Amino acid sequence: MVGYDPGAVCAAFSPEEAALAGSAAGMVTRALISPFDVLKIRFQLQIERLSSRRPEGKYQGLFQASRCIYSEEGLSAFWKGHVPAQLLSICFGAVQFASFELMTEVVHKSTLYDSQTAGIHFVCGGLAACSATVVCQPLDTLRTRFAAQGETKVYRNLRHAVSTMCRSEGVLTFYRGLSPTLMAVFPYAGLQFFFYNVFKKLLAPPATAGNSGGDLRSLVSGSGAGIISKTMTYPFDLFKKRLQVGGFEAARVHFGQVRSYRGLVDCMVQIAKDEGVRGFFKGLSPSLVKAALSTGFTFFWYEFFLNSMHNLKERQRTNGFTRDLGER
Repeated sequence: MVGYDPGAVCAAFSPEEAALAGSAAGMVTRALISPFDVLKIRFQLQIERLSSRRPEGKYQGLFQASRCIYSEEGLSAFWKGHVPAQLLSICFGAVQFASFELMTEVVHKSTLYDSQTAGIHFVCGGLAACSATVVCQPLDTLRTRFAAQGETKVYRNLRHAVSTMCRSEGVLTFYRGLSPTLMAVFPYAGLQFFFYNVFKKLLAPPATAGNSGGDLRSLVSGSGAGIISKTMTYPFDLFKKRLQVGGFEAARVHFGQVRSYRGLVDCMVQIAKDEGVRGFFKGLSPSLVKAALSTGFTFFWYEFFLNSMHNLKERQRTNGFTRDLGER
C-alpha cells in the first residue's frame, strides 16, 4: 500500500527509497504516455472552437489530430520535448513520493490520525505534489514549449531553449502558469491518492508483504483515480498551458489563432468570451486517456519497484544470515 503503514510486516521504506521508486516509476510511465501528452497540449493551445460538424481549427478529434501530426511532422513528433518531460517525470516522481511517504509517517507519529485513511492521503498527496511542482515547474515549462512548437523549430535542443528563454524573457518565464498549476495540482494529486486508497481497499483486502508490489489492482485503481481527478480539475491544467506559451506566439502562428494573456484571470475571461464553456475542456479526451494510463502506470510501477527493493533487501539479509551460520 502507498504511504506509511504502521501495520506492515516489513520495515517502512525510507524517503530515499521512495524517491528512487518514484523517479523510476515516472521515467517508465513518461516513455509510455508521451504521445497522449503531445496531443493534449496541441488541443489545449488551439484557440478555434472544436466541432466535428463545422471544424474551424487545425485539430478536430483524437484520430484526426494523430494522423495530421504524423503526416506533417513524423512519428518522432509524438515524443517532442521528451528529454525535459523525462527530467520532469523523474524529478516530480522522486519529490512527490518521498514527500508523501515522509508526510504520512509524520502524521501517524505526531497526531492521532490513521496514516492509511483516504482523507490523510488526500491532504498529504496534495501537499507532496505542490512541493514537487515548485521544484519541477521550469522543466514543465520547457516540456510545454517543445511539445507546442511545430516546424520550423524555434528551439534546437534543451540547452538552446534555456539560454534563449533566459535571454529574451528572463528567468521568471520558467514559472509562468505557476498559480493555476498550484491551484490545480493540490486537489488533482490529492484526489489521485484519495481515490487510489479507496479503490485499492474496495478491490481487495490490503496486500501482505509478499505480494504488495505492482499488480492489476494497482493499475485499475490508479486508472480510475486518474480519470476522476483529471475531470474534476482539468480547466486549471488548460489555463496553465495557455500561460506557459506566453511570449512564444510566433512559433504557434501556423497552428491557427494565438492569444496573449496578462494573467490567470484574463486568461479565464478571454477563453470564456471567445471559446465558450467548452473551451475550458479542450483536449479533455486525450487528457483522460493519458490520465488513466499515467496514474495507473505510475502507481503500478511505484509499488513494483518498492516491492523489488524489499525483496532484494530480504534476499541480502537471508544470504547474510546463512553466511553467518556457515561461519559458526
